[in-house]
Amino acid sequence: MRLHTIILGLCSASAIAFGAHAESITIATVNNGDMVRMQKLTDDFTAKNPDIQLQWVTLEENVLRERVTTDIATKGGQYDVMTIGTYEVPIWAKQDWLLPLDNLGDTYDAGDIIPAIAGGLSLDGKLYAAPFYGESSFVMYRKDLMDKAGLTMPEAPTWEFIADAARKMTDRASDINGICLRGKAGWGENIAFLTAMANSFGARWFDENWQPQFDQPEWKNALQFYIDLMKDAGPQGASSNGFNENLALFQQGKCGMWIDATVAASFVSNPTDSTVADKVGYALAPDTGLGKRGNWLWAWSLAIPAGTQKAEAAQKFVAWATSKEYLELVASKEGWANVPPGTRTSLYENPEYQQAAPFAKMTLDSINSADPTHPTVKPVPYVGVQFVAIPEFQGLGTTVGQLFSAALAGQSSVDDALAGAQTAAVREMTRAGYIK
Repeated sequence: MRLHTIILGLCSASAIAFGAHAESITIATVNNGDMVRMQKLTDDFTAKNPDIQLQWVTLEENVLRERVTTDIATKGGQYDVMTIGTYEVPIWAKQDWLLPLDNLGDTYDAGDIIPAIAGGLSLDGKLYAAPFYGESSFVMYRKDLMDKAGLTMPEAPTWEFIADAARKMTDRASDINGICLRGKAGWGENIAFLTAMANSFGARWFDENWQPQFDQPEWKNALQFYIDLMKDAGPQGASSNGFNENLALFQQGKCGMWIDATVAASFVSNPTDSTVADKVGYALAPDTGLGKRGNWLWAWSLAIPAGTQKAEAAQKFVAWATSKEYLELVASKEGWANVPPGTRTSLYENPEYQQAAPFAKMTLDSINSADPTHPTVKPVPYVGVQFVAIPEFQGLGTTVGQLFSAALAGQSSVDDALAGAQTAAVREMTRAGYIK
């Protein structure tokens, strides 16, 4: 008995010692479906890296942005891996807030990342964040409701067609809204959609001299069109709806059309979650004939703050979560249609993915057609399709988003919302020294 007891004691001591040496990293991420799925699959990572423990902080999109921005700007050190987007990466890298991802392993194949996505996550040729999924935006629509309305969705529709179809597909008695669009305030919520939409109407945030342009007719046309359309064919309470809320409405069969992130395609076409999975069609984001479509370019990506003391463990996790092998892991568990899209060229060359994901080609076409360096009809001094890549945009975009959301809710007029946006933009750009 004594020998048995001694052996058990030694084993327990070894386990305690091992646990004491295990390194814990904290990952801040968004509560989108692909990220939630990633958390469920991390047993694969911990099995390969038993000396690394994972702690998760999963937050709603607006809250995540606020928390990670505050933490990195104040050198708070709460997180070792941050989920950030195409907007933050070059700005934060320029301020030396992020570590370059130069140790992702020999088999990682960074050259396989889609060039348009990699370009937005790099500075001076160095990758500062690895894309977990990449996206543009497009139209998802109910083919059965389109048929019922006697219409055929073009591959490249105009906003005029979309508005006409939405009104004809609306059936309030059956709780079917012709269209669902983002209305929740936030620079990454309603402003992402409305900026991309406004680009296609010929609008821009600033002219070549950084003068705000919300007092110009292009913005009036775009915002009035949006609010009239949502009033006639959108859901009740639309000013509170962001990506996740509209996803739920579409999956429940309550939207005839939804114009949003291409990443949503796998969720609306998944019969496990979507009641209309076999009825969904896809089309390019709309235009008004001016040469720009209302589609954006974005990548939710994993980055490592410069202040972390656990850079090696953090890079191992980033490499695992954004690798080709991770895509294969998701495919083995949930099918090729559900792998995170928009990151790797090899995925779109994979016949299994092409067959499983009817939205694959249109997703890639949408990503490749977005041009962050020339996002608008008229020339602008900034880069970014659905955002303006300057540090001041985060706060200003949220302020403008609140004004536009209030107009959608009927709390102010379109003219008042645009006047407020113009005033806020002039004030901020003057304060920041862009204009005198």
